[in-house]
Amino acid sequence: MSQRRSGRPTLADVAALAGVGPITVSRALRRPDQVSPATRERIERAVAELNYIPDPQARILASGRSDVIGVILPSLTNNVYADVLQGIYDGVAGAGFQIQIGNTRYDPEEEARLVPLFASQRPAAMLLTGIDQTEPTRAVLEAAGFPVVQIMEKGDDPIDMIIGFSHFDAAQAAVRHLLSRGYRRIGVLGARMDPRLMRRQEGWRAALAEAGLPWREAISPEPSSATMGRKLAAELMDAEPDLDALFCANDDLALGALFECQARGIAVPTQFGIVGFNDLEMMAAAVPSITSVQTRRYRMGRLAIEMLVERIAGRRPAQTNVDLGFELIERESTRRG
Repeated sequence: MSQRRSGRPTLADVAALAGVGPITVSRALRRPDQVSPATRERIERAVAELNYIPDPQARILASGRSDVIGVILPSLTNNVYADVLQGIYDGVAGAGFQIQIGNTRYDPEEEARLVPLFASQRPAAMLLTGIDQTEPTRAVLEAAGFPVVQIMEKGDDPIDMIIGFSHFDAAQAAVRHLLSRGYRRIGVLGARMDPRLMRRQEGWRAALAEAGLPWREAISPEPSSATMGRKLAAELMDAEPDLDALFCANDDLALGALFECQARGIAVPTQFGIVGFNDLEMMAAAVPSITSVQTRRYRMGRLAIEMLVERIAGRRPAQTNVDLGFELIERESTRRG
């Protein structure tokens, strides 16, 4: 009767057809492992026969939250966040939650719009990028009542939980590596200076100042790419003809810098050193291979989701402020002699 009245099958319709109670159907749909295989099979046949689609709003009213984890990232095309997403999806597999993704396109105003929108849908939890949320955004999240994890950075005052690394320390280590290999006229390439890139800038400037060296930078507001890396490298080499090394704030910039050196007949690493950042796959595949700062992006995404699932279940993770660190992977682009 309920199906005929509404034109849409209900949970009660599924229960009647499967010969079980509505609570059993609800449990089978939310936590299949808690229902016997035979009962689950009858329910699955009933769902398929009726073309039943669960009502998310009814579930929210019943439980106080949805089974959705909101994930807000600055990019869905950047390889860095592709690795994070892989970790997120692997971490949530089998946990009974769905991922809802928002893309800020590196725009803090878009994040400020998306967070209240996601929060109004009463998610089970939310994952955010970085530590630079606006005060109103932070207030929404602090009052929301669901677990929150911030990723990609470390910080002493997280909204709830945080997992990442120090961009300052990582960039500083990259420049110190060039100095340790005997390079002294070091330039830096950067693009689309989001807050994490700005913290890298603080790190590379600190390392250069520590060595008594000037800042030689070529920075573009446009997105990072190999084409942009070659363009910026050419501009800086023309302006600073005595350069003997480049730290590139992203790996695609480093690849472009390598292309520019090859076009100019500059031998890497004997005449010129190059260091990238993030250690994407192409750094090992380049000829010569490129030294880069390895960031643990997959592990970050996976552990962040595991922390959220623990909190949703009412358990406190062993660590709520996790520094995954980084590792400088030395390759041919800085191996002199």
